[in-house]
Amino acid sequence: MFNAETILALEQTARSQGSEIQPTSLEGVWRLKQTWTREGNRPSPGTDPLLRSLGAQFSLSSSSDGWTIVNQVTLGALRLRFEGPARLSGPRPLLLFHFHTVQLMLGSITLLKRSIPEPPSQRQPFFALIATSADGQWLTARGRGGGLALWMKSALPSR
Repeated sequence: MFNAETILALEQTARSQGSEIQPTSLEGVWRLKQTWTREGNRPSPGTDPLLRSLGAQFSLSSSSDGWTIVNQVTLGALRLRFEGPARLSGPRPLLLFHFHTVQLMLGSITLLKRSIPEPPSQRQPFFALIATSADGQWLTARGRGGGLALWMKSALPSR
């Protein structure tokens, strides 16, 4: 489907011309499909299959109060879920966020719920959004740590 060279070329275009990603196209549940290192190399063997088997996903929703991001992984009925506010900045754009709560759940039972302090602004996590398809079914981004990712929009709602 995609290779690192294609995503790196899309990234160069987004850096120089902006991505033209429409905020409304970002709403929904995004499941991780593939990752690459900062340089565009394949990650350690097993990384992508492990993350996919854990159902690595993030979801974005907007309201009059702004954006909310949820990031989670699932192992059977066990779910680790992070939630917090997000905002879009710039023409590329950057999706800046921080998590204010973490939950560990077993099915619908919350085993643990904790608040997370906001990181200093220079350490705030982000996704530098690169491109999305015209039909809104895939999204590429670079994370704060430098890695590249390909996300596929899910037809299924987040649990």
